Amino acid sequence: MTEADTQPTPSRKGSPARRIGRELLTSLLPALLLALFVRTLVAEARMIEGPSMQPNLYSGFAILTEKITYRLHEPQRGDVVTLNLPGEKVPLVKRVMGLPGETVAVRGGHLLVDGAPLSEPWVSYWGGPDYAPTRVPAGHVFVLGDNRGDSRDSRSFGPVPYSAIRGHVVLIFWPPARVRALP
Repeated sequence: MTEADTQPTPSRKGSPARRIGRELLTSLLPALLLALFVRTLVAEARMIEGPSMQPNLYSGFAILTEKITYRLHEPQRGDVVTLNLPGEKVPLVKRVMGLPGETVAVRGGHLLVDGAPLSEPWVSYWGGPDYAPTRVPAGHVFVLGDNRGDSRDSRSFGPVPYSAIRGHVVLIFWPPARVRALP
């Protein structure tokens, strides 16, 4: 036997509380930072509140919003988006209907783009306030709820700047019977 074999093994430094603290710091902190990174720059989940997107999205549905698409290209007509608007407590979920440079109007809940009615297969509930013909400015979109009779949308607050768009809704993941990707 050598002298090294007879030496006691050094114990881990620090008290059990210190070891637990170090373990938490080295495993939970990176996980928390990764989650914050993903939520801020990549995707986030949220619950639908209110009836404005029925019959496609009901209050209580959980959706996934991705945040990368609009860094690569502008929003497209028909995209379902989440919006951060001044004075709103929670982000709104609406459908992009009017694009920059177009003149939009709403009559009886039906959208007119440059004077022509637009086919909107996702709308089942028409109505709500009319909206006089208005040109959508550059860097903005005109958004509407799918439930036109019960939606606070661009008819109330006007065209929305791109900077207010939080992300593109891509998936319903709750309730399980309604899980599906949004086209």
